[in-house]
Amino acid sequence: MLTRRFASLAALALAVGLAAPLAAAAAAAEAEPAVAALERQLAALSFELDQVRKAVDDVFWFQRLGDVAEVDKVTFVGPPNPRGEATFGIANERHPFKVHQYVFVPKGLDRGRKHPLLVLPHGGVHGDFTTYYVHIVRELVALGYVVVAPEYRGSTGYGRGFYEAIDYGGLEVDDVVAGRDWAVEMLPFIDGSRVGILGWSHGGMIALLALFDHPDKFQAGYAGVPVSDLIQRLGYHDSSYLALFSADYHIGKAPVDDVAEYRRRSPVWNVQKLTRPLLVHSTTNDRDVHVVEVESLIAALRAADKDFSHKIYDDAPGGHSFNRIDTALARESRREIYAFLGRHLKR
Repeated sequence: MLTRRFASLAALALAVGLAAPLAAAAAAAEAEPAVAALERQLAALSFELDQVRKAVDDVFWFQRLGDVAEVDKVTFVGPPNPRGEATFGIANERHPFKVHQYVFVPKGLDRGRKHPLLVLPHGGVHGDFTTYYVHIVRELVALGYVVVAPEYRGSTGYGRGFYEAIDYGGLEVDDVVAGRDWAVEMLPFIDGSRVGILGWSHGGMIALLALFDHPDKFQAGYAGVPVSDLIQRLGYHDSSYLALFSADYHIGKAPVDDVAEYRRRSPVWNVQKLTRPLLVHSTTNDRDVHVVEVESLIAALRAADKDFSHKIYDDAPGGHSFNRIDTALARESRREIYAFLGRHLKR
């Protein structure tokens, strides 16, 4: 009798033990749609918060530069989004992609004369042009430049569709060039033969590619701590960086799957196209764009027998941001940049 009782208890325990995981699995399966819906809502909220942050920072542009510049924000178009969805039978090629751009015109500018233009693309994968750059724009405006800063596709602050339209090293460069073209066409006081481009990090990469591919549109360029070789870059960054680039809405594959595509988007493999004056800066303690990338760019430019200027600082305070911050070294470095641009754009 006792043996049968123990056997019954054992069977009950086994049944309960088997039932618990089954019940948990059933509950998890039932909860999956709710969890997925919550994740979608959180993602949507994240994009909405980015748009709020962008709107607030836009107000600061007017407040912080309004004393020296006429500040505006315009919208123009770049190439169509090849991954966009056709609606009402309107194919993508019939629907150019809308791009936003900041415009800074020095107050009191003599609009009866022609003036040089500087194009300033921001950095960061999914970054945006924020008041982080306000002191730099102030310095450029004080030198008499009209400045435009395109918010190319993939920038943050304009919703999911704009964010996922990113085309790193591809159509985003075309957006920036379109920003230059908008200014030359729409601002009658711009001298289209005196246009420069400058940028840092990802913006430095865009400056390089634009200068390489459009020497008819840019007379000089500056690239600070520029992303130079995506294959090399993904080799020394962690796996999260690779995941970002290989996402379906991004390049969609890793370098191992398409080396040629990553080379096409990397300045170091396109240096043979350079025909305009170029200045490059980097620092040995950059923990974002490792100096090895910029050293490879310099070596490639030298091998291609290109005429350019460069300087690699030794452990400059600030690392990746060393000449964008407010230190004596940063100001000295920027003066070198402005002198270089002035030699080629001022008359």
